[in-house]
Amino acid sequence: MRPAFPALALLLLLPTLPAAEPKLSVGFAETDVSPVVDGKTPVYLAGYGQNRPATKVHDPIVARAVVLSDGTKKIALVSVDVVGLFLPAVERVREQLKGFDYVLVSATHNHEGPDTLGLWGKTPFESGVDPAYLKRVIDGAAAAVTAAEKKLAPATARVGTAKGPELLRDGRLPEVKHDDMVVIRFDATDAKPGDAPVGLLVQWNVHPELLDDKNTEVSADHVGYTVAHLTKKYKCPVVYFTGTVGGLMTSLRVPLKDADGKDMKDGTFEKTEKYGVEVGKLAEKAVQAAVPATLVPFAVRTKALLAPVDNALYRLAWQAGVFKRPMYVWDGNPAPEKFVEGKDASKPVGVKTEVGYLKLGELDVALIPGEIYPELVLDKIQEPVDPGADFPNASKEPAIYPQLKGKHKMLIGLANDEIGYIIPKRQWDEQPPFCYGRKDAQYGEINSCGPDVAKVLCEAFKELAGKK
Repeated sequence: MRPAFPALALLLLLPTLPAAEPKLSVGFAETDVSPVVDGKTPVYLAGYGQNRPATKVHDPIVARAVVLSDGTKKIALVSVDVVGLFLPAVERVREQLKGFDYVLVSATHNHEGPDTLGLWGKTPFESGVDPAYLKRVIDGAAAAVTAAEKKLAPATARVGTAKGPELLRDGRLPEVKHDDMVVIRFDATDAKPGDAPVGLLVQWNVHPELLDDKNTEVSADHVGYTVAHLTKKYKCPVVYFTGTVGGLMTSLRVPLKDADGKDMKDGTFEKTEKYGVEVGKLAEKAVQAAVPATLVPFAVRTKALLAPVDNALYRLAWQAGVFKRPMYVWDGNPAPEKFVEGKDASKPVGVKTEVGYLKLGELDVALIPGEIYPELVLDKIQEPVDPGADFPNASKEPAIYPQLKGKHKMLIGLANDEIGYIIPKRQWDEQPPFCYGRKDAQYGEINSCGPDVAKVLCEAFKELAGKK
């Protein structure tokens, strides 16, 4: 009797089936996460000084999400109209979402929404965060992602950019603007000429702060007006992400004129709406310039690390319970084998954060957990160093954009965390004599964890982007 032909040998003779070709699917959704302003529980507005309680809701605070799939991996990108969210809050969003290879939670850095970090309470020693409202934001972000996932459908993509230097002011010397807007237009695979897009993803680099510090009405600042303009124009959902905003990329004192040719004033809804519409028009230019782009397959790389916290005010706020997040023992190693919680603000501590890199086909995306200076993104760190700098011999940090080798590139700031300003060490200027012959220090260092944070984050990102 002849022996049976081994089944394994038979399988080896069969032709190998090709892997399924990656195909893009996309879905959009949003959730209203506006606070209730009823005079019972104070709603402290974030972004400026303490004790700025809201008197009403002028326009909604929204969590906007886009879910993307390449047929194998599924990722979610969500942006909320608040000043920022700490990593522990982001982790609470992720806990509610199963089946995702990656979830990004960002904030627009809105200065006219509720305090979601703690810095803007009644006094400097009292948190301005309402835990019930923070839960509403967390649940709303998760709900937006869940709703977007249900709308996943095959799509194509086009990526466009447009420059808008006239819509930015750099509030700190040296003047370096990141004035590139990025827009991704998604269309149904069977779309016909004239059909509305499936949705738009817009990324712009500016502080949403035009309503200034005297406003007491909850608002998304210019972001709400930008989204409304584009939604009306293209008849589709829009997700807005904030990018490079350190340095300081601001809308304040950007000159705009009304219909009568008169200069418009900061701190008014009229100018804020005008600015939002102008940003929307810049996005239109980016859409017009958009070219077809392949956004599959996906690659996701992230790294958890420690950023040293040298800022005495931040350490005090943590010790006083104003910051509701743990700090960890800092021994000079940003990537310890084990993160050990610290208890004493008088000893070296660091904050656990996350850096990320997304490769979506031809699009490279840097995910930075704070407000990074454009010098660190565009490789424009001051050279030669100003003699008034505190660390004139500091080495230059590896810039972000040179690490992105894709055909298209984009940066999302306040990605999964808000650790404050990320400043080039050789431009750190806290002690006299001050740079540029100034009599006092420029604004920035007071809202940074410290001068070594940029090196830690930029080197970690270089490592992620350089992996094969």
